[in-house]
Formats: sequence, structure tokens, C-alpha cells
Amino acid sequence: MLAEDFIRQEAFINGCWVYSHDKKTFPVTNPATGVLLSEVACCDVKELAFAIKSAQAAQHLWSQKTAYERADTLLEIYYKLIERQDPLAKLLTQEQGKPLAEAKGEILFAASFFRWFAEEARRSYGEVIPTTKTDCRYITVKKPIGVCAAITPWNFPIGMLARKIAPALAAGCSIIVKPAEQTPLTALAFAQIIDDLKIMPGLVNIVTTDAETAPIIGEKLCVSPEIRLISFTGSTNVGKGLYRHSAENVKKLALELGGNAPFLVFEDADIPIAVQGLINSRFRNAGQTCVSANRIFVHQTIHDAFVETLVTAIKQQLKLGNGLEAGITMGPLIDQQAVEKVKSLVEDALQKGATLASDKKVFNSATGLFYPPIVLTGITPAMKIHDEEIFGPVISIIEFSNEEAVIAQANDTQSGLAAYAYTKDIKRISRLSDQLEYGMVGINYSALSTAEIPFGGVKESGLGREGGRQGLEEYQEIQYLCLGV
Repeated sequence: MLAEDFIRQEAFINGCWVYSHDKKTFPVTNPATGVLLSEVACCDVKELAFAIKSAQAAQHLWSQKTAYERADTLLEIYYKLIERQDPLAKLLTQEQGKPLAEAKGEILFAASFFRWFAEEARRSYGEVIPTTKTDCRYITVKKPIGVCAAITPWNFPIGMLARKIAPALAAGCSIIVKPAEQTPLTALAFAQIIDDLKIMPGLVNIVTTDAETAPIIGEKLCVSPEIRLISFTGSTNVGKGLYRHSAENVKKLALELGGNAPFLVFEDADIPIAVQGLINSRFRNAGQTCVSANRIFVHQTIHDAFVETLVTAIKQQLKLGNGLEAGITMGPLIDQQAVEKVKSLVEDALQKGATLASDKKVFNSATGLFYPPIVLTGITPAMKIHDEEIFGPVISIIEFSNEEAVIAQANDTQSGLAAYAYTKDIKRISRLSDQLEYGMVGINYSALSTAEIPFGGVKESGLGREGGRQGLEEYQEIQYLCLGV
């Protein structure tokens, strides 16, 4: 099958492909070329009401399936994703911009969640609790929370979708997904898999909408008593809004919000390893990831050597362009708003005394939605880039000399998603584990996310965990039984 075979215009509700009631659509374009890929159905509250009703009916039936039956369905999805990796990856690159190799990796990443949660579905155990009385037994069982909703981001349009749908289905829940308006086609291609496998109608629903209608859909999901959980990946501000709206009916929330990850390089670090880890973290998806290294703290004794090694490695490894072309390692930013944000942060830093350590010629040659990989040194607290999440291919380096002080700087943020540290000192590693206020910490390693681990943050970076055993528990309620004997 070809990527073009998966391009749809309709939303997917109750096992059917549907247009919005008023036939309204919105455009989806390729950020690398500006070419229109499709006009997609712009659903509103009428289509959402249909999706909620359908999900309720499916929920009732799906929750009665055995763990083995649910696991079999998840494995069917897993194998179909593997089978369609190439066309799905091409479509993902076309609508999101990331290089084809990264897109293929994301398809495998998405598939891994269905395999992992297929296995976890069969191992979601209750407990028998020692009693204080002789005439009863205390027992707990885990039950599906009910109809769920997922709001997914544009930076990993199928990876984040899978990380939410797989545990929901494994737990016995139905789900409604509102994909990002920039990247709905990959979500609809996933819906095509659900359709082709003839999976229960209403179990998975994909409701597409544009940027203008998205807040209305989000609020409706929050206030609908039929929806018992909302899983959201996106900005902290939007997450706070969902939190406020959901308070009315005490809805459970799983929020994976913004990051401002520190990357600490100590004087005893292996410089080539640290440089490669930084490149992998900062430039994956053109820096548009929530766990991307954002504030780079380098010890003053190795600062110059680190920067020199880094700039050389960037020149050798990175090639900017259309992700479908051979040899391209970094694609465009998602839209003009993203480009303007990165430009503003860089210009502010340069005006306030930062130094451009990378090639000025490359920096000045950027066009359209493409933004080149650059390195800035001499970053100070007076610059916006010192504190703001960049979400672009810019490395901002801050010198430090004292361990205690740099840990305090690293923690000086309301975000607490991921942090990274490079050091050979085992005692320092122990101290960092104790003192860094982050949900995830990579030590001499930057690729944090897999299906098996509990992904999530602290402070304003979110609530709950995705992936791992804990990711399944987000979609479950614990019921306690007191059994007289």
C-alpha cells in the first residue's frame, strides 16, 4: 500500500467514516513543501456527541471481554502497524516534516505500546489483603475506568496516540481521540487499521477538528460526565485549562505537559559521549520534543573543548531538508508560528550578548519553515532563552563551576519532566538522583522513552504516568471487596 492510500478526509466514529454535519473542512499541508495534502472533516459538538454515545455502547461490551481477548486485539493492531510501517512513515513525514528514518522509528515506537500492553492486560492483578477479622476476607480488583478521551500533539502524531489508546484498550476502556489539527492524517491512517481489522465499532473514535473548534471540543470532553478520563499531551497552559474544566465532575486527568530539561555536563564527563547524547536529544524532530535538552550546563573546565567538539559533530551529522529526501537528518518546524518563536528567542539572546558558536552562513540561509541547527554560548539569566522552552534546533550553553549551584539552577523552573547528566562519578550520580526535581533522569544516556517505562513529570509538567505498569493503572479503578466467610 502507498502513503496516498491512507489519506482520508472523513473522521472515524462508531466504525464509520463520517463528514461533519455542515461539510466544513480544514486543510492539512506538508510543512517542508507547503503542498496541500488533504481537506479533513472539521467536526464539532454534534459529531462529538455521536462519538460519546458510540463509545459508551462499545465500553459496555468491551469491558466484558476477557484479558486474553483484549490482548489478542492489541496484538492484531501491533502486527498491522509493523506491516504498514513504510507507507505510514511516509505519510507521517509528509504531514509532520520529520525525516523518514525518524518517522519509521516512530511507527515502531507506536507499535511497541500495543505489544507491551497486550502482555500487561493479562497481568493486571488484584490483591488479597491480610484481614483483621476471622469472618471476612479483603480483596481488591482492578476495573476499567470507563469511556476515555485523548488529545494528542502534532510532534509525535502516532507515537502519542498509541501511548494512550493501547493502555485504554488493555484496561477495558473505549476511547475518543482528538488529534492535533496540524497532523490528523496519521491518526486517520491508524483508524484505517481499526476499520480493516473489523474491531468493535465505537471502541476507537477519531474526531478531527481545526484550531478554532479544538477548544470547544476540549471543553465539552471535560464537562461531559460520560467521559471518565482525559489523557492530554501538550502545552502547560492548555493542560491547566483542561484541569479547571474537569473539576466540575471530578474527572481523572493524565497530563503530560511542557518541559524545560536541563542537560548537565560535569568536568569528568566523556565529552564525545555527552556531545552525541546532546545532538540526539536536541535535534530529534528538529528540537520539537518535550523531553529535549533545553538548558545546557557545561562545566567551565571543559566548556571550550565541549563546544568545539559539538560544532564539528553538528556539521558532520546534520543535513537540513525535506524528510523524504535521501540523507536528510532534520526537517522543518511545524508552522510559521514555531519559526517565529525560535527566531525571537535567538535574536533576544544575541542582542543581550550571547555568541553564535556555529556557522553564521548556515544560520543566515534558513528559509521557509526550515530553521538550521545552531549553538549559542554565553547564555545568561537576562535572556529569554535561559528560561523558556525553545522547541526548536537551538543549543543554548550556560557555563558553571559548582555542583550545588548548578543543581539549584537546574531545579529553578516550574517544569519537572526530564533531566540529563553526564558524569563518571558514582557518588555524584547518587546525589543527582536525590536532588534533581524531575520525573525522569537520564544519566550518560538521552533516549528515555520506551513502552516499558513510566513516562511523566512532576511540578507543572503533568499528572500521572504513561507506559509501563503504571500506564495501565491510569485507566483503571480499584474496587475493594469485603467478603464474609
